[in-house]
Amino acid sequence: MTKFSDFGLRAEVLKGIGDLGFVTPTPIQEKVIPEIINNRRDIVGLAQTGTGKTAAFGLPLLEWADPSSRTPTSLVLAPTRELCVQIAKDLASYAKYLGKLKVLPVYGGTSITNQIRDLKNGVQILVATPGRLIDLVERRAANLSGVEIVVLDEADEMLNMGFIDDINTILSSCPSGRTTMLFSATMPREIQKLAGRYMNNPLEIAAGDKNASTSQVEHHYYYIREKDRYLALKRIVDFYPGVYGIVFCKTKMDTQRVADKLMEDGYDAEPLHGDLSQQQRDRVMDKFRNKNVSLLVATDVAARGIDVNNLSHVINYNLPDDIETYTHRSGRTGRAGRTGISLVLVNTKERGKIRQIENQIKQKFEKKLIPEGAEICRVQLFNLIDKIEKTEASDSDIEPFLPEIFARFESFSREDLIRKIVSEEFHRFLIYYQNSASLNVPEGSDKDFGRDDRRERGGRSKGRDRGFGGSKKGYRNDSENYSRLFINCGKMDELNPQRLMGIVNDAAKGKRVQFGKIEILDKFSFFEVERNAQKGVLESLNKFEWNNRRIKVEPSERRGPR
Repeated sequence: MTKFSDFGLRAEVLKGIGDLGFVTPTPIQEKVIPEIINNRRDIVGLAQTGTGKTAAFGLPLLEWADPSSRTPTSLVLAPTRELCVQIAKDLASYAKYLGKLKVLPVYGGTSITNQIRDLKNGVQILVATPGRLIDLVERRAANLSGVEIVVLDEADEMLNMGFIDDINTILSSCPSGRTTMLFSATMPREIQKLAGRYMNNPLEIAAGDKNASTSQVEHHYYYIREKDRYLALKRIVDFYPGVYGIVFCKTKMDTQRVADKLMEDGYDAEPLHGDLSQQQRDRVMDKFRNKNVSLLVATDVAARGIDVNNLSHVINYNLPDDIETYTHRSGRTGRAGRTGISLVLVNTKERGKIRQIENQIKQKFEKKLIPEGAEICRVQLFNLIDKIEKTEASDSDIEPFLPEIFARFESFSREDLIRKIVSEEFHRFLIYYQNSASLNVPEGSDKDFGRDDRRERGGRSKGRDRGFGGSKKGYRNDSENYSRLFINCGKMDELNPQRLMGIVNDAAKGKRVQFGKIEILDKFSFFEVERNAQKGVLESLNKFEWNNRRIKVEPSERRGPR
């Protein structure tokens, strides 16, 4: 069995990684490290996130580092601030016993003045996001003339984020005789072009198949009605009491709305999207890493660079537009030797995408049924019992109160006491799920499914659980008690019934609005609200902006088709 000590690494480096428990290299480390140290050639490394890529390129960087140099001899480019900081922390921990070796992360969203000062004090390994590095180069604060090796980590992510021009500028500014390493989870055509342009006969090293998913991850999908998407998410989360994961949404608006709904319904959730300030992002990520938040609801862009190794689940609330993005999402669980689950909510129009993803990642999805209320209650009940069994009582803390507690409970039998404790702790689930309807779509019911989707877009349906903006009865049929309103947004604004209900409820500032029929057209839409809510809806929405557009709403008894 290969060990890190077999690679000829410095004694100080071996001591540093030994403190971290490194003994046996991962497949990508075993293939990359000796190739770089012995042959120092350009390398394209293909591996999923969480497979040890940082040590694969980081340990050779430490071998070549010269603490006497005042300017960077190694440059690592990362797509996001979070990944930039994490790489720098990892390299610094590996270099713990290398004396004065300096690793510096530079990224946007923080003081450039401080980063310029740190660069002037001398840096050997520079870890940077492309945009901030361009700023530093243009200010002549970052000198790349002495760079001997460049690493592009998560190169496909950088290209997806639109950094290609910055990467071209940076690589053109580095010496032509440098060594270049490129690491990517997938190998799209753009990565191949980049390698062909800036790399010299690179050796391709893969840990697994190109674009394939790690075998540590199970892939599940749940077949849903569109109107039940959020309700299905809640049931799945309730069915996994120890869930610790990321919920991926397509848009910032959906991300915020799903997070708000989860928090409103009592879940430990927080949103992460591009509209948050850097301070807010840091606060959310600190809470998530410390497990004070169990569900991080995020967009793909905001989640790039998140380095958390022990996620139990990745939940695709919405499927991404491309398969490579799904590969990145699912790769955030099942890391560092652990197993994980990537699950997807799909409606009838999306079911074909599952087959496409299976072909790409070379793994099969397992179809799962949305848990029924009785199943969830059973799981949660026995999870509560497990917690009670494993709780270690500290008599010293509660000793002063025990006599009074025993006296208060003296009249209760053991059975009655258990019933009361379980009932008190378990009350929320019992109330919510009692008599709850199944959310599962019967096999072969695509025709019914299609009609249900049409009701969601423009008609009325009768759900039992409470979704976005509705009551437990869902849409109402008694139209005589409803007012019909016109709104100047439609499909061209990416409006759908859920977003419309979210906009109305956001503008209403906590006052839950009961909806009737909703019709989403191309440039405008119609919707019904209870007559006694019409005045408040008109007043609040006509002062409201959505997607940087002033909303206009007015009564529409005769406008458009009925």
